[in-house]
This record gives sequence, structure tokens and C-alpha cells, in this order.
Amino acid sequence: MALIKSISGIRGTIGGAAGDNLTPQDIVECTAAFGYWVIQKTNNSKIVVGRDARISGEIVNSLVVSTLRSLGIDVIDLGLSTTPTVEVAVPMENAGAGIILTASHNPKQWNALKLLNDNGEFISAADATEFLALIEAGNIEYASVDELGSYRKDDTYIEKHINAILSLPLVTIEKVKAKQFKVVVDCVNSTGAISIPPLLERLGCEVVLINEAVTGKFAHNPEPLPENLRQLSEAVISHRADLGIAVDPDVDRLAFVSEDGEMFGEEYTLVTVADYILRNTPKGKSRNTVSNLSSTRALRDVTEKNGGTYSSAAVGEVNVVNQMKVTNAVIGGEGNGGIILPELHYGRDALVGIAIMLTHLANDGRTMSELKASYPPYKIVKDRLQLTKEMDVDGILKAVETKFKDERVNTIDGVKIDFKDGWVHLRKSNTEPIIRIYSESKDIATATALGLSVKNTVLELI
Repeated sequence: MALIKSISGIRGTIGGAAGDNLTPQDIVECTAAFGYWVIQKTNNSKIVVGRDARISGEIVNSLVVSTLRSLGIDVIDLGLSTTPTVEVAVPMENAGAGIILTASHNPKQWNALKLLNDNGEFISAADATEFLALIEAGNIEYASVDELGSYRKDDTYIEKHINAILSLPLVTIEKVKAKQFKVVVDCVNSTGAISIPPLLERLGCEVVLINEAVTGKFAHNPEPLPENLRQLSEAVISHRADLGIAVDPDVDRLAFVSEDGEMFGEEYTLVTVADYILRNTPKGKSRNTVSNLSSTRALRDVTEKNGGTYSSAAVGEVNVVNQMKVTNAVIGGEGNGGIILPELHYGRDALVGIAIMLTHLANDGRTMSELKASYPPYKIVKDRLQLTKEMDVDGILKAVETKFKDERVNTIDGVKIDFKDGWVHLRKSNTEPIIRIYSESKDIATATALGLSVKNTVLELI
């Protein structure tokens, strides 16, 4: 698998022929370019590093830390951590940047460097262009032996992150404790196992863990999709739990299972959390929300019901965050279970999503399944088309746009086609060699048919 370089960072598979994967050379080159860029851009020689539990994580961490120190950068190493925890730590440390070693939902052979600015937010497209140019140019100056960077290990930030969440006015700790929720957590053999249990315990929950060994040997495909969560569903039923929780390996995506073992739906993670926040936002304050083009219309419906204005953004956390800032949104995120609460920080955060969801349940009094039934019943279908190096993706998307020119078409991110009875969104992934094809309607049959119709059109164009 070829190395992928994008505004999301640098990502690839570990092992194989040089040039076809993420090699030690790639890791060092990327780290050196980013570190040097940070020094030039911010005049701040401190960077926070953290990682998920991937098998390759320790090796990648060693390469990254050593490279940064050779540039004269002081490194604060959080060790095993979560993506949102590193995001929170960067401004707390007054650091110039952050690097998260994780390939998110990708299988165990993948790893990546996710790059943060001094606000603990993902770097912009313009910033990425600058640092990627440094990789190609190789014009990097290293520190003298007397000016090498220092190293400090700090494993306290998960606790600090949890403290910040529990300090939010919207999290009513005592009401949650009074409910004594029983919760099953699928830790997917990564850092959810060291971050979610302490949060739940402080909220007075009874916690049952599955796949809790922090080995990086994922018990199943780590993307928290329904087909990968059957074990969690069965455990919720067998333990007679109030709900189940699933996260990806770096704990920025969040999915729930209802008390009856049914999937709550990743799309409805953001919808439900947003509903609680909007209901409890004082009059006169912004009630605006943002999600990306591939997310459910239910967020728009809930936002408008609560007197707010909904806006859409191109797919990608940085795009959603930018639109949230423009519209002064009180909550936002992505339909893949990503919750962004600006009051805490501008980044997807499964931990804060868990705390808000439990607070919502405690205050509402209904079960998970009853709560889900109260929201607009949209059905979304997520499909994909594998790419080869020979495919002209931009040409394909342009042809799709032309084919459906009589419909309402949005091209700010790939091609989104709004039909009378639903929508279909096609876009090239920033992290995998695929075209994502998402479709939505008010029933699964229509959503599936819409998506397949457009996918077949693409196949005819290839």
C-alpha cells in the first residue's frame, strides 16, 4: 500500500518493500520536516507526543521522539494516550505543536502521524502544504550537540482530560451517579481501556470491559461500525446493561449500543449529544451546529427545532472546525461518531461524548432505545469503491457531476447529489485509496437503492 500524505498527516502500512509503506525513513523525514516547520512558524521548541496501542507504536514513537530532539525540540511524551487527550495537552503545555501516532480506525498494520498546531487542532491545508514542501526539499537544519532537545514522560494527561470534562457545567455528575448505569465498553485493545473506565467510574457507573488488553492486536476490525460490534451487542444483552460503548483505537470516534442490543447508530451520536446541548443552551446564546456533507439530515432537523441554524462543511475535522468558528457553533462534528464541543476543545472527543450522553440519559429518564426513537428516522448507507493508481478520480467525479446536472449538486467536497427522496455523497478519502459513497433517505431500501444507482454509474464511467 502506497504512503499517503495529506492535511491529515502521513499514513501507511508497516512492513513490506520500501516505497510501498510507512518506513522508518518516511517517519524520520516527516517528523523532521514538521518539527523544523514548527520552530520556524511558532518559535516554540516544545512538542507533545502521544500514541494509541498499535503494535508498531513504540517503534514509531522512538523514531519521532529522537528526531524531534535532534532538532533541538523539547518533547513531552504522553505515552499511551488518546487523540483528544493530546489535543487538550498541547495548549495546557503551551507547546508549539502536537503529534499523535495513530491510524485511527485502520487495521493493525497501519500507523500514522497526525499533526496538531499550537492550539491542539489539526493543521490547516496551507500549513500542510508548507511542511510537505520541506519533506521534498530536505532543507532542514538540526541542532548542535549542546542544544539537543530534552525529554519528559508525562502520563497524567488522561486524568487532566477527564477532570476538564467533569468540570463542564453541562455534565451533571450527581444525577448520573444516582442512575448507577451499567455500561459495557468495547476497548478494541487500545487506549480506550485506560481512558474510558476511569471516566465511567467517576460517574458512578458499573463497568464491564471487553477486548480490554492494551496490546494493539485488535480483536476485530477497529472501525466502530455495526458489522464489527456484534460481540458488544451480545455482551450488552447478556449483562443486562443500560448501554454499550464502542470507540476506535485513538478514542475520537464514538458509537453506542442500546439496552436491547440494537445499534444506536454512529450518525445519531452527534444528533443526540447536540440535542441535549441545544436544549440546555441559555436564550441569547448561539444554538448553531455544523456537520460535514456526509452526515445525517437529522442534525439539521434537531438544530432547527431548538431554534438554531445548521451549516454543512467539507469532510474532515479541520473543515468542520473552521465552519464552526465562522458560525460560532455551540456543537459540531461528523457523522462517524465524532463529537466536537468548543467549550472543551476544537477536536473530536469520544470521552466528552460519553459524559454528555450519560448526562442526557440521566436527565431525560428514557432508555437508549426510547431516546433513539424520538429522533427523525433517517437511514444512512455507507459504501466504498476501491481505487487503483490508474484511476482518474477527479475526472470520474466531474463526470458524475455532469451526469446528474439536473439534480441539486454540491461540489465543495467531491460530489453530493440531493434527490427528492434522499442524497448521495461521493468523495475521495484523505486516508485510504477509496471513493466513499454515502447515501441517506428515510428508509433503508431507498437509501441503498440511491447509493447503488450512483455507484453503478461510477463503475460505468471507469
